[in-house]
Amino acid sequence: MSLSPGQANDAPEGKKLLESLGPTSRPIHLLMDRAYEGNETCQLALDLGFIPVVPPMKARIKPWEYDREMYKRRNEVDRLFRRLQRLRRIFSRLEKLDAM
Repeated sequence: MSLSPGQANDAPEGKKLLESLGPTSRPIHLLMDRAYEGNETCQLALDLGFIPVVPPMKARIKPWEYDREMYKRRNEVDRLFRRLQRLRRIFSRLEKLDAM
């Protein structure tokens, strides 16, 4: 997990987190939001041995295929974040330092 400023875009932080994981010993599905569907992020995931599961943006000229059934499991992650949002201190940033 990584905290970023509220005005920051998620994609650069996602790349940093992905790089910090390092290469995998076997292929692992990586469920990503459309915010992370850029060419650089997908290529980084492939280089590290992950299988990116992300739908292409609708405006893409050459859309790719992805595992739609696997992508539906992203809902589980979304529900986790909704539960975390109930803990107002985390999502309303009442704490000034991420160490808190």
